[in-house]
Amino acid sequence: MINPSMDELLKKVDSKYTLAVFAARRAREIIDGDSAMIESGSNKAVTIALEEILQSKVIYQRTKTGIK
Repeated sequence: MINPSMDELLKKVDSKYTLAVFAARRAREIIDGDSAMIESGSNKAVTIALEEILQSKVIYQRTKTGIK
């Protein structure tokens, strides 16, 4: 089972593709040394990024060239 659930995550973004790009970008930031904005039971960057998205700790802005 995926935690957090895809259904709940998709309520925070406009598509599953946006979710994938947004989560990957945030996970790279965490790997590169950015501190997590939440307390997580996981030490995996992608899981932490998804939990941050679910809790609305990070937001995205759609631009003509992609996600900012």
